[in-house]
Amino acid sequence: MTDYQDILYEQRPEGVARITINRPAVYNAFRGQTVEELIHAFQRAGWDRSIGVIVLTGAGDKAFCTGGDQSAHDGQYDGRGTIGLPIEELQSLIRDVPKPVIARVNGFAIGGGNVLATICDLTIASDQAQFGQVGPKVGSVDPGFGTAYLARVVGEKKAREIWYLCRRYSAQQAVEMGLANIAVPHADLDAEVDRWCGELLERSPTAVAVAKRSFNADTESIRGISSMGMQALTLYYETEESKEGGRAFREKRKPDFRKFVR
Repeated sequence: MTDYQDILYEQRPEGVARITINRPAVYNAFRGQTVEELIHAFQRAGWDRSIGVIVLTGAGDKAFCTGGDQSAHDGQYDGRGTIGLPIEELQSLIRDVPKPVIARVNGFAIGGGNVLATICDLTIASDQAQFGQVGPKVGSVDPGFGTAYLARVVGEKKAREIWYLCRRYSAQQAVEMGLANIAVPHADLDAEVDRWCGELLERSPTAVAVAKRSFNADTESIRGISSMGMQALTLYYETEESKEGGRAFREKRKPDFRKFVR
């Protein structure tokens, strides 16, 4: 698969692969096909010996990624995978490739997009970027890396705030909580990403790969949590409570979750 429809793949001669979610009309939200193509692209770059760094970003200036496309098939995800998307496979692959992955966050990193930025090894943000979660507002959640690993990154209290309250956070706030490494003026984003890529390419690729494996080993149990959580999520998505969130989002109204209080 090299004829991508939802993503762009660019291999630069200096050893950088840039993978771009190319769905700006829907703020780079992903559907099943998008995730399939991302998986192929990460496999392609991850084990290509000529590649030293992978950059993940979104097309345009408005969004990095805003998670699952709620408009796809009337809000029902398409494709394969536990929840109708092979998102577990993509998340694991970003962690498993023996190359550092940089999230180039050029705009909204919301929902599943926020999770992708969290999982990447490094996150470089434009000062126009916004981070946050929406799951409990639309009848969804990421019961794995998006929650448990986020807590490792920003701490338990902040992670719970992010998920329970679904607020938006600026690029500078993301840096302060440890969700991003650096925030730069939007016009300087590419230059900063190139600078970090250049430094990484000067490092021993084997040492970096071993370091990445070591970092991942400490949180590898979250993969099991994710697998179990995604199975539970398939059941949740079939409930009226979850469907109310999706309907409200598409109808542009506030969801009525009070009737589902347990």
